[in-house]
Amino acid sequence: MPAPTEDVSWGDDVIDVIISQRRFRDDAMADAPTAPPPTVYFEPRASEVPLSVRKIRSTSIGHLVTVRGIVTRVSDVKPLMEVCAYSCDRCGCEIFKEITQKQFTPLFECPSQDCMTNNSKGQLYMQTRASKFLKFQEVKLQELTDQVPVGHIPRTMTVHLYQSLVRAVNPGDVVNVSGIFLPTPFTGFKALQAGLLADTFLQAQHIVKQKKQYADMELNPEALARVFDLAEDPDLYTKMSQSIAPEIYGHEDVKKALLLLLVGGAAKCMPDGMKIRGDLNVCLMGDPGVAKSQLLKYISKVAPRGVYTTGRGSSGVGLTAAVMRDPVTDEMVLEGGALVLADNFDKMDEIDRTAIHEVMEQQTISISKAGITTTLNARASILAAANPAYGRYNPRYSPTENINLPAALLSRFDLLFLILDKPDMEEDVRLAQHVTYVHMNSKHPPLDFECLDSSTIRHYISEARKKRPTLSREVGNYITQAYVKLRHKDNEVQQYSYTSPRTLLGALRLAQAMARLRLSDSIEIGDVDEALRLMEAS
Repeated sequence: MPAPTEDVSWGDDVIDVIISQRRFRDDAMADAPTAPPPTVYFEPRASEVPLSVRKIRSTSIGHLVTVRGIVTRVSDVKPLMEVCAYSCDRCGCEIFKEITQKQFTPLFECPSQDCMTNNSKGQLYMQTRASKFLKFQEVKLQELTDQVPVGHIPRTMTVHLYQSLVRAVNPGDVVNVSGIFLPTPFTGFKALQAGLLADTFLQAQHIVKQKKQYADMELNPEALARVFDLAEDPDLYTKMSQSIAPEIYGHEDVKKALLLLLVGGAAKCMPDGMKIRGDLNVCLMGDPGVAKSQLLKYISKVAPRGVYTTGRGSSGVGLTAAVMRDPVTDEMVLEGGALVLADNFDKMDEIDRTAIHEVMEQQTISISKAGITTTLNARASILAAANPAYGRYNPRYSPTENINLPAALLSRFDLLFLILDKPDMEEDVRLAQHVTYVHMNSKHPPLDFECLDSSTIRHYISEARKKRPTLSREVGNYITQAYVKLRHKDNEVQQYSYTSPRTLLGALRLAQAMARLRLSDSIEIGDVDEALRLMEAS
């Protein structure tokens, strides 16, 4: 044990003695030549063009490169030892060893002058309190779909995050990662059998998110002024909806519903802990060739963390959550699924489709696999597209027979649009002229207003989602009477309808989304009328 310093009293604990001695030592070594150098992070030039994962070659090793991709897996944050501290059980000397690899051989014999003079080999014990650790996280980065050549599978890259960069990304984020491309060093027994092949990783230096979540967006004064200018436009609702996939002709009500899906309603949390979802679920059911998939892909580009998948290529495990083995810690961990945009929803296996029933209403995922029993949050909207049971809608059959989805699943959709391809001379001429114009000019036909781009729509929605509109007693009575009339009408007509209490909740969510779109703090009767009109049109 080292001799105590002057300011240590007899009443101090041994731990207090060690802490005070280390404090004095750190102050004395702050400006010493042996002090650790400051950590430096490199930021790429503004003109740097991000590359895809497959563009990174062996010539990039040791260079600063920028890679664009989507985050598919994120490990837990783990402590990574940078400096290991030892203390001698005989002389009390502290030995520090710098760690440059994940695996190292610990020290056992004390190399201090005192032990060497007395010819006694003191044993060293590792002291985790005096050691220095770094926050470490491993991320898997995958190529974007537009970067993958035809007939190839997406490539992935391992990215190492340290210190302030950990927890900077989440699965589903599209990011530009700048870092140093390095080979993975061989450690332990692998170093004795090292060959010519080596794994590589990217040591991250700088991260830029391409599509931030709505809650993480910080608008500059110019963007904020643009948002408030748009809010004063009385035709904003129509202009924003027509700015969604302007290359696609028609579908005005469908585009309005998709706009409200992006805005969403406000989630409610009761005092007893029960939660009522605010996100909207929309299903597009229709004949082939009515641009359902194109609408889904456009929404996946506008949404901050939209993931596009197909029913045939999806399983219940891939849509909700799966138990995977973490490559860093070799532990069993939960990995999230896609669960936002599903094309060919009707072609999914029934067992896999039932896995998302809980997600669509409670917005939770209950998992009990491989010794892991937990409930995960799944705060996401679901936009699904499906074809009728017989390929095309057959008017000789009832809607229930045409729609190849169970009633328990249909009731969880707030809006279900039936898009039919009916021959109409005037409508077919306008559609053909629209399509030929797009092919001739590689752009959509001119509109009566300036079309809003995706970033402007995203900025406006991020500001709109901050609002939590309230429901007044007058509007509450109005929507109650409208719901009762709708139930009574369905009972009289005896049609194949799915009007249920969930229909009332869906109308409330749509009305909240309309109020949010106006940047209003209260729901008005006009918002309820538009919500009921969309539900009637669907």
